[in-house]
Amino acid sequence: MGRKAEKGATPAVRAAAAAGVGHRLHAYEHADGETDFGAEAVRAMAGLAGARPEQIFKTLLADLDGRLVVAVLPVPWRLDLKALAAAAGGKRATMADPARAERSSGYVVGGISPLGQRTALPTVLDASALEWPTICVSAGRRGLEIELAPADLARVTAAVVAEVGRD
Repeated sequence: MGRKAEKGATPAVRAAAAAGVGHRLHAYEHADGETDFGAEAVRAMAGLAGARPEQIFKTLLADLDGRLVVAVLPVPWRLDLKALAAAAGGKRATMADPARAERSSGYVVGGISPLGQRTALPTVLDASALEWPTICVSAGRRGLEIELAPADLARVTAAVVAEVGRD
């Protein structure tokens, strides 16, 4: 797995490389007009890396008592907002406005990565990630996934690991 960021790499790939994290990049063709970005990534990664759906993680931003937090959980699962609030030390979480999520992260919806965000935010990684030797998350653009060890993702993002997803 690579550790050096290539020229033209996204901030997510540069962050992984700068932290010395071993990783693999998986690129696929993002279909114009596709709005179910997670399902698209799951289909692509099954073919590219033989990954199971629960091994492909999505990055969601939530508003927790007026501040943004990041949740990283398997694509097929739903975010448990109450569990996220408890894990992040807040009272009430709601999904963040997409425009606010894009401004804060520096990425577009469907390509938001937990790595290399413009503004570092508290991050919660679903505990199911630890069941896998590697997981895939967005590498900072639609059609690009980064595969890495979940412990490395937690370390680089200073994530709290908690059960925040439900299948």
